[in-house]
Amino acid sequence: MARHLRGWWAPFVVNLLLGVPAVVPVWLVWYLLANGPLAEFGGPMRNPTENDGLMPMLVVIVPVVALFGLIWWLANEALRRRTALAPRSFWLLCVLVPFLPTAALIANSP
Repeated sequence: MARHLRGWWAPFVVNLLLGVPAVVPVWLVWYLLANGPLAEFGGPMRNPTENDGLMPMLVVIVPVVALFGLIWWLANEALRRRTALAPRSFWLLCVLVPFLPTAALIANSP
């Protein structure tokens, strides 16, 4: 049992801590989608002051998401070699846990 707990505990904590700065790229991607493709298909209402198109947003969003993705991947790749979890379970945990801080912020919003 202790080996099993040790196997998922470190990836959980690391990805939970990575989830705190991940709030920024998640919000940026949502903002891009809400003012672009989702608004075209009747989703959330487009921000009326956002009239520059998608290119200025992409200039900011792509580097931020790419930098976070690189940091996330390097941290988890180094951690993968040290854990006892199966690869499928490990990567599922690593993909889902960083969204917990964002979900907590959404749940606590007025």
